[in-house]
Amino acid sequence: MKILEQRIQAEGNILSDRVLKVDSFLNHQVDTELAVAIGQEFAQLFAHEQITKVLTIEASGIQFAMATGIALNVPFVYAKKKKAITQGDRVYAASVHSFTRGETYQVSIVQDYLQPGERVLIVDDFLATGAALVGLADIVEQAGAHLVGVGCVIEKTFQEGRGLLEERGIAVQSLARISAMSPGHVEFIDELPLLPTALKA
Repeated sequence: MKILEQRIQAEGNILSDRVLKVDSFLNHQVDTELAVAIGQEFAQLFAHEQITKVLTIEASGIQFAMATGIALNVPFVYAKKKKAITQGDRVYAASVHSFTRGETYQVSIVQDYLQPGERVLIVDDFLATGAALVGLADIVEQAGAHLVGVGCVIEKTFQEGRGLLEERGIAVQSLARISAMSPGHVEFIDELPLLPTALKA
């Protein structure tokens, strides 16, 4: 997605060869027009999958999951990092380690909002270690739903996330794929074709 790559080049703050800060337009202050375009792009990429629900994790994936849900005309749901007393005991849960925060969370979704047989697309802002996405995939499996694929806004291809997902037969699409970066410099590579998934219905 060229407009996204251009924004990363122009406004991304590369703190090291592993840490990219995009707070000014993606995940603190949000360019709403760009977020809508990202949702439309994911909707096009997965248009053939008959998706019934979009899933993400709080908080930085919410705007992109919502935009995708709107483009697909389906609901979206996000996993919560802290269980609220209003959730009750009927939840799906998974342990997720945050690369950027250095913390491990027990994320959860109320069972009523993810039903057996649903066709689920996971959307998130970053694909790096893949921990959050693997946790969400586990929740989809717990629910007896069908994971059609994962859409990530930005992927750092030099980290292990894509490999972990593809080992599980999960189709991955990323809109900006970074192969290398250092302060003042970022390199992108073209998206790979969708991997045929072992989870196809």
